[in-house]
Amino acid sequence: MDSRIIHVDMDAFFASVEILDNPRLKGKPVIVGGTSNRGVVATCSYEARRFGVKSAMPIFMAKELCPNAVFLKPRFGRYKDISNNIFNIFRSITPYIEPLSIDEAYLDVSHIKQDPVDIANNIKNRVRNEIGLTLSVGISYNKFLAKLASDWNKPNGLKIINKDMVPKILFPLPINKIYGLGSKSVKKLNNIGIFTVEELYRLPEDIFVEYFGKFGHEIYDRIRGIDNRKVITSRERKSIGKETTLRTDTNDFIELKEYIKEFSSEISSILKNRNFSARTITLKIKTASFMNHTKSRTLNIYINEEKDLYKEALDILEGMELEEKIRLIGLSVSSLKEGTIEQMSFWSK
Repeated sequence: MDSRIIHVDMDAFFASVEILDNPRLKGKPVIVGGTSNRGVVATCSYEARRFGVKSAMPIFMAKELCPNAVFLKPRFGRYKDISNNIFNIFRSITPYIEPLSIDEAYLDVSHIKQDPVDIANNIKNRVRNEIGLTLSVGISYNKFLAKLASDWNKPNGLKIINKDMVPKILFPLPINKIYGLGSKSVKKLNNIGIFTVEELYRLPEDIFVEYFGKFGHEIYDRIRGIDNRKVITSRERKSIGKETTLRTDTNDFIELKEYIKEFSSEISSILKNRNFSARTITLKIKTASFMNHTKSRTLNIYINEEKDLYKEALDILEGMELEEKIRLIGLSVSSLKEGTIEQMSFWSK
């Protein structure tokens, strides 16, 4: 029996929660994110999107496009509470849930005899009646197509993609809709005249491998409706991190050290509270010209002490050539291990 996968995606989640809590915002362009010109858009209402505002766009650009928008700071605690209530509805329907973010998930309903369209409508009705929000739903026989379908007619959409609709239904889509093709890959394909899925579909498989390596086989299959990924009901925490956009661009080493020290303290606290230690330390910076740079270091031992994290991050920073002022700095740890780990601090004598 074919799998029956539902992809659910809340509509403009953060902005929708703000409108839910303040109905006077209904119908207005609402932008949630950093409220200073140095911040970025976390999400925005569909009224704001009509002006060209997008997630991850710098706030100063959003203000230029939509000067009459209502700009709000995120309230992550509130969003998490609402998200928990929504996921409780999902759990009442199926235990096979793969969360992708606070407002997005895959649900495997293959074991339920009910028509998946009826299941989707039930979810939509319950979220609307019990929470007061709308979501969009995609239904298909694999994850790739289900996610693609949920984005088909947002907001408050419902789309099903059956096997007999593939691949023709995909042909008109721009190639940036294909999961696994990042902006660099899209640009690379655009440079050789490939803009739509139909144009990509005509290429022989060896071209996919030449352009994308082993992953080329997956892209080749994906646009033919083949995606064998399963819904994963539990995920290991892969990384923990903190970052901030600076009030003013700077290359002041002393100021940057203070941010690293603050991040090290917060990350250490999270690691210890969850009984984790980490082996890989990554420093991220974004320059004044919006160029991202990351540098990582993997250790021979696991650590979770603030002073050890700080020392390693500081060494990484000292090894980075800061030719341009920095607008954002972040620190993250990965290669996590759970359990009590007896470690000797680098600072122990």
